Amino acid sequence: MSYEESPFSLTPWVRRLLVATGGVYLLQLTVFTSPWLAETFGFVPSLALRRPWTLLTYAFLHVTFLHILFNAIGLFMFGPPVERRFGSRSFIRLYLFAALGGALLSLVLLALGRDGLILGASGAVFGVMMAFVLEWPDAPILVFPIPVPVKAKWLVAFFAGTSLVLGVFGSSNGVAHFAHLGGFGTAFLYLRGGSWLARARAPRPAERAPAVLVRPPAADGARRADPVGPMRRRTPDAAVREEIDRVLDKISQRGMDSLTPEERRFLDEMSRQFKQEH
Repeated sequence: MSYEESPFSLTPWVRRLLVATGGVYLLQLTVFTSPWLAETFGFVPSLALRRPWTLLTYAFLHVTFLHILFNAIGLFMFGPPVERRFGSRSFIRLYLFAALGGALLSLVLLALGRDGLILGASGAVFGVMMAFVLEWPDAPILVFPIPVPVKAKWLVAFFAGTSLVLGVFGSSNGVAHFAHLGGFGTAFLYLRGGSWLARARAPRPAERAPAVLVRPPAADGARRADPVGPMRRRTPDAAVREEIDRVLDKISQRGMDSLTPEERRFLDEMSRQFKQEH
């Protein structure tokens, strides 16, 4: 799937997150004009053990209109292609894990002698940006006021480097720089950690025979409808064959959205092998 596909079409969880975050901000402006909402659901590193719910709820609160605007633009730009690529379930898990990682890494502030209220979806949105870069590192991104497109990987590298420098040496200006880094790091581990474990368990390349895609035989000479038929494989490696059958059975029973990022990459790799062989 290409990231250019339907760039302005909102996916289910991106739409829900934008509505939820915008709705909470309206409540902050109208109903809960006192600091109560932010103080109750915002994240304060020194109070993390006493208020564990704030490890996630802080990501739905914002300080200013520009604060929520920039996060909404980031989610609007990078969220839909990531959700289409990994599926809705994996996307919302990634979003929440990145928000949680952003809060946890913000505990570094205590070691630096700084503490304070942290609000905003920046950690979660930066996690979505990392997922986008891992899939489309060379995608051109237009950034105002730069007159030429910037590759996505350089844009994320700039944000990560800036957040690190400002987080360590910058002043406490209300921007949760370590939450940004936590979102980046959590998304990277979530999407790549499983692949490392799978490679560690997999047989070495010299021991692995090439896979061959075959269609399942049709019953009584008729062409049988099978939504995953073209992806059935025959391979001398029993472990690989069993993994393929397991993933394809999962698709047949629960749909593509049920696949984890590692399972999707596994199918992509098998598909590329099939195309190379044919």
